[in-house]
Amino acid sequence: MIPEDNRTKVIKERWRRWYDARSDWDAQAREDIDFYLGNHFTANEASVLAERNQSHTPIDRLYSAIEQFKAIMTSKPPKFSAVPREDSDNKLANVWKTILEYIWDLSDGDEVFKQVVHDYAVTGLGYFYAYIDREADYGRGEVKFTYVDPFRIVVDPNSRNKWFDDSAGMMLSTILTKAQLLNMYPQLAEISDEKAGKMLIDEVESVDYTDGDYPDSTQEYNSRSFTPDITKDYDYGTSASEKYRLIESFEKVKVPYYRVVDMRTGQEAVLDDAALEKYLQDPDIAKAFEAKLVDLVQVQQTRIRVSCCVGQVMLYESVLDTDIYPIVPVPNIWTNTPYPMGDVRKNKDFQRFLNKTMSLITSHAQAASGLKLLVPQGSIQDIEELERDWANPNATIEYDASFGEPHFPSPQPLAGSILQLPQMIEHYIDLNMGIFEMQQGNAEAAPRTSSATMMLEDFGQRRSKSKLRDIEASLKRLGKVIYALSRSHYTYQKTFRIVQPNNDIDEYTVNKRLVDDKSKELQSIENDITLNSFDIRVIGNSTMPSNKWAEWNIYMEAYQAGLIDKVEALKKTDIFDKQGVLQRTDAIAKLQQQLKQAGEQIKKLKGDLQTAERESVHDKKRVEIAKFQGKLKESELESKKGSELAVGKLTNAVKLENEKLRLRGQAQEKLQKSQKKGE
Repeated sequence: MIPEDNRTKVIKERWRRWYDARSDWDAQAREDIDFYLGNHFTANEASVLAERNQSHTPIDRLYSAIEQFKAIMTSKPPKFSAVPREDSDNKLANVWKTILEYIWDLSDGDEVFKQVVHDYAVTGLGYFYAYIDREADYGRGEVKFTYVDPFRIVVDPNSRNKWFDDSAGMMLSTILTKAQLLNMYPQLAEISDEKAGKMLIDEVESVDYTDGDYPDSTQEYNSRSFTPDITKDYDYGTSASEKYRLIESFEKVKVPYYRVVDMRTGQEAVLDDAALEKYLQDPDIAKAFEAKLVDLVQVQQTRIRVSCCVGQVMLYESVLDTDIYPIVPVPNIWTNTPYPMGDVRKNKDFQRFLNKTMSLITSHAQAASGLKLLVPQGSIQDIEELERDWANPNATIEYDASFGEPHFPSPQPLAGSILQLPQMIEHYIDLNMGIFEMQQGNAEAAPRTSSATMMLEDFGQRRSKSKLRDIEASLKRLGKVIYALSRSHYTYQKTFRIVQPNNDIDEYTVNKRLVDDKSKELQSIENDITLNSFDIRVIGNSTMPSNKWAEWNIYMEAYQAGLIDKVEALKKTDIFDKQGVLQRTDAIAKLQQQLKQAGEQIKKLKGDLQTAERESVHDKKRVEIAKFQGKLKESELESKKGSELAVGKLTNAVKLENEKLRLRGQAQEKLQKSQKKGE
């Protein structure tokens, strides 16, 4: 027999204490699941209704309400991403964004998220679980996450933190058959006794084959619902009847780290024991450390230790490089305890009221359709024959009139307010859930105009958005855990590829070692994610539905006003190949720009040609004008010369005539003088 490890004894004792403390919550949560599945009546309630000849088929309003709530909360694909705290960290943020999206896709995050939302709404508590799959990627391992059934998790009942940060620990229990356990841990198949043919697993403490991590139902057995508490003992095989409880215990421990500062260069690093030992092996660092040129400070940091045991055997122990529990709770209606309430529990009484109301209405309908016959005592000899004949519409019934005439009472009609009760109860269930008829596509409950419908739809989501903020907080914590696990696990060179919906691929290589081609020495490490970086912020995104037509109109108006570009506007469309559209529109825009430039060049050249032609014409005109001016000058000179000759001739003629006149006058004077002398 394998001796019991003291550590497993402590783990099993703690698990039993915390499991017993949660028994009341288990019973309530199991009843919540029954109500979601439509199993609303206990065996006693079903038998009483059967005695009254009434059906115990429920009017299940909770199922549709929960499904509508899940549809609203998971309308858009959820994600967690990374954003930089400052512009200088954009490249590193893009690397981490790709890594987180890669892990989300690798873990089937959309499906896991929906199941967590389901547990959140029904039982009041959902769980994410981040882990490292050691077999993935051919043994190199991958960081993944999944959901965990809330009944498999036990928590310190003294915890008062919403995400159980102050809990003394968390435990994950898994019931496995012998075959399942050997598949997970093949080392348990080693032979421990060759003579008896025993394996190690044969000496491990097992549990009863009827044990399970799913509580039994207290409601009436419903053959349509096969839950784990019903199917756990279906297999009566030898290996299946041997079951083992695997417990993973998570608790916080203090781990020493060392803050090292090289005062020669001012570089600072945070190292664990192994990294410090490797760091001090460098002769240059060792000399600097002896010369007190390297400052070393030991600090205690909180980390999560995981211990896994099965029966009395401790399988492994390890310390995770994170201070947040890898099991991330998603509580619904938090009660300041590890036992929150769900939406089903808040509405179970309304559902019971609805079932009772419909039962009374149905009972009244039965009484009204099958009237009761009252006969005087002794007037009928065989009552059973009367009952048979009463069911026959053509029967002839004899009775003794001396005892009185038979008669039947008619039931009182139901008040109109009773018939309105089911609708009022359904309204209260929808009100508590934060969903309404209009959000379920009921045209009768919608306003007449599309704008009013969109406004009411937006207002109606405010209750759901409040719940979504709580889920996003847990999603962000999961992202922080995955960020920490990835930084400690992906210490080797690895390429992460994400295929976008439009078939575009984002690719980043981390821890890429850049080696000098000549010296073969390591120069640097590109995208080193193992460094302690505190400048990346992990965030989640909204998964709430939105009216795409209203969003598109808003974005279209903003695009037309020049407030956003076409890339941002295309994000809100349902166009599949957005990247191809952008590339083609960019090519068209470039061609249009080139055509515009060519047109402008042609226009410019045409203008230059016109200018040149005008200048040529002007030159020709100037030449003609110059020639014409020369001719005019010659004509002017000739005219001037002719005028001068004419003036000379005229002057000579005038002088000649003047001389003639003078001579004539002198002759006349002489004549007059001679005449005077003659007298």
